[in-house]
Amino acid sequence: MARKGELRGTAVTTGSLLERESSLGVILMLPGALLLMVFMAYPFFLGIWLSLTDSAIGRGLGKFIGLRNFADLLTDTIFHQTAWNTLVYAMVTVPFKAALGLGLALLLNNHMKFSNPIRAAVMMPWIVPTALSTLGWFMIFDPVFSPISWLFKNLGLIKTNINFLGDPMLAISSVCLANIWRGVPFFGITILAGLQAVPNELHEAAAIDGAGLWHRFRHVTVPHIKGVVLIASLLSVIWTFADFQLIYVLTKGGPANQTHIFGTYAYQIGLSATEIGMGAAIALYMFPILSVFAVILLVYLRREE
Repeated sequence: MARKGELRGTAVTTGSLLERESSLGVILMLPGALLLMVFMAYPFFLGIWLSLTDSAIGRGLGKFIGLRNFADLLTDTIFHQTAWNTLVYAMVTVPFKAALGLGLALLLNNHMKFSNPIRAAVMMPWIVPTALSTLGWFMIFDPVFSPISWLFKNLGLIKTNINFLGDPMLAISSVCLANIWRGVPFFGITILAGLQAVPNELHEAAAIDGAGLWHRFRHVTVPHIKGVVLIASLLSVIWTFADFQLIYVLTKGGPANQTHIFGTYAYQIGLSATEIGMGAAIALYMFPILSVFAVILLVYLRREE
């Protein structure tokens, strides 16, 4: 009987301890949860409400109009161009960033002198504020003082300066190039972390079995870093869809709306044209697209696990 009493007392003590730890965990999470509510949830739901109204800057909250803003956008040719530009911008840049980031990670994974300073230097395009680094690209693409045009003219390849940001095809290509340059370090450092988590014993065992470098990469490295690459790609797609500073500094959506994406067009309509309800609707069109993409990717990762 005494033994049973001791066990019951131990169980009660353990249960009380777990309850106290659970309560402590909730208390510790409250500040973070409140910050998320204030700075993320509130703006998000406010944006949803604004998209359902005819609100305009200077008039306060407008009247409820349901889905009229979303319906009107479906007949807006500039919005059609914006949606296409956003898809092209994301679907072109993210694969290039992933491929170049993988190559960069494989290079940085080798043992070399001054590896830590080199890794820190590689992160500079990602660390430098977007507006500041984009000003550098703006000078590179300048129609008068572009060093690319200067070089090609001195080599005799062209006679007049290249209008990188004035030609529609060159403009979208230019903003894609700047976005790739900025995003490669993120992929490189993220994939590098995944590479360093691959056990060396697996590579050694594969080498003993006669596997070459390519086969070790394909059958040992890739399965271990695939999840990291896919998650980094998901984050990059979200950030690319929501990009604003880079394109606004370079082209402001021009020429002739050929580089507008959701963020810049929402800014133009919502703030420049003061139609804040319509601008919120433009921005919210990203949400279902990104949600579907995220769900598909996460389901695939869960199935792979």
